[in-house]
Amino acid sequence: MINLQPKEKFILALEGKQPPGRVPHFELVFFLTMEAFGVLHPTHRHFEQWGQMSATEKDLHLKDIAHTYLKIARHYEHSAIFLQSADIWQEKVSEDTLKILDLLRSADDQYCLMIHGDRTWAIPDGSEMMAFITKISEKPQQLKDEAQEMIDDALDKAVIFKKHGALDCFALCSDYCLNAGPFLSPQMFDEFVQPYLVQLISGYRELGFYVIKHTDGNVMPILDRLVAAQPHAIHSLDPQGGVDMAEVKRRVGDRVCLIGNVNCGLMDTGTDEEVIASARYALNNGMPGGGYIFSTSNCIYTGMPLHRYDLILDVWRKEGNYPEP
Repeated sequence: MINLQPKEKFILALEGKQPPGRVPHFELVFFLTMEAFGVLHPTHRHFEQWGQMSATEKDLHLKDIAHTYLKIARHYEHSAIFLQSADIWQEKVSEDTLKILDLLRSADDQYCLMIHGDRTWAIPDGSEMMAFITKISEKPQQLKDEAQEMIDDALDKAVIFKKHGALDCFALCSDYCLNAGPFLSPQMFDEFVQPYLVQLISGYRELGFYVIKHTDGNVMPILDRLVAAQPHAIHSLDPQGGVDMAEVKRRVGDRVCLIGNVNCGLMDTGTDEEVIASARYALNNGMPGGGYIFSTSNCIYTGMPLHRYDLILDVWRKEGNYPEP
């Protein structure tokens, strides 16, 4: 029997291969740390006096954040840890992020470490929607120039992470799609997003990073475009947006790793039987031939019943296993 670390199995799946034993698993975010462990999630900790802390107190907080991420990964058998860092959007890479990555790596080197890495145009939030639509209509070149600046800046920061050495992967978390379909038409996507997405992924890959492209919603009209940008994997394959794992596997499963498709909506409001069926469907249609990582269609979000996550993990442990070679 081949005994691989979770990170090694995760990378094999990202490379389109079939790792031995159980299918790798991770969640982009697990927010229910208070219910599961009695501690706040790192993103729920807001320290108004952060700048006043002594170096010792701040260091203890960073260690506690790293410990919480590790507790999640160990308890729920994740193969990767997604550190919710905003460095790609900030003026400069945070020393705190680098310290947390170092703490994670030195404490337990068996997980694939990733952070946010997307600087392509996403669906604007409500406060920015009209400005974005106006600009795309009246100042399209300005929008493209800004897109190029964001990509250049992200790749400059990626060089810093490469030199630092602890990071393995970028998760590109700009959402492109609503449940009805892409926010931009495929033709507009080709003009304002696709060229920059290709540059970003290519740049990350040239630096040696793995790349996971995330977007919720109905990606089917732009699925081939996402795959053509050559990420290692696509997440979340959202069934609430009509994305069918069997169809995606048939169309692109030989070209990209697939992550997700367990219905988050059902995990929140459906029956146990519906949740089990969704997990089983994702496994049965994602696993064949490898190149699949088990996860929900978004994350384990605040307010979701924790026992529903345990339920899909029971299905994964029993049915998400490849035959031993």
